[in-house]
Amino acid sequence: DGKHTEFSVDDDGVVWFEDRLCVLIDQALHEKAMTKAHSSPFTPLEIPMWKWDEISIDFVTGLPTTQKRHDAIWVVVDRLTKSSHFLPIRKNYSISKLVEIFRQEIIRLHGTPTSIVSDRDSRFTSRFWKGLQKAWGTRLKFSTAFHPQTDGQSEKTIQTLEDMLRACALEWTGNWDEYLCLVEFAYNNSWHASIKVAPFELLYGRKCRVPICWNDVGKRLIEGPELIEITNEKVVVAKEKLKEARS
Repeated sequence: DGKHTEFSVDDDGVVWFEDRLCVLIDQALHEKAMTKAHSSPFTPLEIPMWKWDEISIDFVTGLPTTQKRHDAIWVVVDRLTKSSHFLPIRKNYSISKLVEIFRQEIIRLHGTPTSIVSDRDSRFTSRFWKGLQKAWGTRLKFSTAFHPQTDGQSEKTIQTLEDMLRACALEWTGNWDEYLCLVEFAYNNSWHASIKVAPFELLYGRKCRVPICWNDVGKRLIEGPELIEITNEKVVVAKEKLKEARS
């Protein structure tokens, strides 16, 4: 029809759409392809040069809807320190809304990353997102979808978070998003197997004080003992669920 197409055929007769392999709509073929992909060796991503230069992003969905209508979590992981941000969102957020959250919660604290590893979510493969990445001077890199060996840290972080959060949801029905910040704190302040220290130790040079020490600087007098007690309880629960999720 004379229209430009992004499809191509390589020397082996394999059909590609841009940089993605095309597979027929056949469940058996899909399962065979995924099994083969998981058993194949992949070159791991290079180790980043500095903190928050290179990040991994993904989503945890299917969570109970909270009173604030949040039903998903945006997981953003620094590939070097493994420090992470867990951002409560709605799964139907627009691209512009996600970009605004990214600017407020990530760029504000860590600056603009040089590369992003994504799971090829449609929100991040859109032309708008790619155009914004180009404007930022960010190179958008894609890990192989559903292949933890390519870039396992975000997948492992997401799985750990999801397991921990679903367990915490039993404790905090309907308002898990209110305590997500404490789950994030517990995760970042806990020992991480791949780096042999807590992410905060690599990020800040030491672990951060837990809320139980707030009274050292008079915070208990300002906030009141009830709030401190509640916060302490939530952190304890989060850390317990984190241990369970990692076991």
